[in-house]
Amino acid sequence: MSVTPISHADERRPSLPDLPDLPAAQPPPPLRVVVADDNLVVRAGLTALLSGREDITVAAEAADGREAYEAARRCRPDVVLLDVRMPGMDGLSVLPYLVPIAPVLMLTYSSESEIVQEALRRGAGGYLVHGEFTADRLVAAIRDVREGRAHFTATAADVLRSAIAHSPSAATVKSPLVSSQSLSQVQPDMGQSGSRSRLSTREAEIMDLIASGMNNQQIAATCFISEKTVKNHINRIFAKLHSANRSEATATWLGTRGTG
Repeated sequence: MSVTPISHADERRPSLPDLPDLPAAQPPPPLRVVVADDNLVVRAGLTALLSGREDITVAAEAADGREAYEAARRCRPDVVLLDVRMPGMDGLSVLPYLVPIAPVLMLTYSSESEIVQEALRRGAGGYLVHGEFTADRLVAAIRDVREGRAHFTATAADVLRSAIAHSPSAATVKSPLVSSQSLSQVQPDMGQSGSRSRLSTREAEIMDLIASGMNNQQIAATCFISEKTVKNHINRIFAKLHSANRSEATATWLGTRGTG
């Protein structure tokens, strides 16, 4: 029987102690958001949309400015999504009180130049107009505003450009830090307002939810209607927007569909 000799190198090699298992890297905690909008349909839709993301959670909802302030003080969120027109204390009125607590992203149907500029003067970190963004764009905006990067959709960006052009000293608009990349990435507004005028109020609400990425079941739950009713609305929306499917309808709604 042969015996394998032990080399002197093997005799000199020290044995290593057992190393403890290193803990797996933990994912960062989800961003906590307060959603403030007096429209129950919009509020529920945003909550459903954001709650489906692993890295974002809705900490509280609010129907007016006072509720938004109380929720922000109680929950200490990472970002507040704030509508402009609400009963009682509106978004612009409560904005200066929210900014010291958390970054605020305006999320509203109000696209008037004066309102956009006033929101920026009062400390808003971004301004998104409904109908001009997708679900992914909304999530990106929340992350940007949380990190101190301004985020605007097309209408708000145009207002900001115009204000800067007419006031080289930028004294009239106190805006957050805006990179050239932020402005270059805004989606063009190519007739979205015209698309909105073709639809009824209910159809416009449903089209907003389609554009946010919701399926028929989620839309039905949000609007408290049956899926069959949702399908009927969608068929009428497709006809009015001259679209064959959800992608084409969304592109037309957001003003990003090619003209030829």
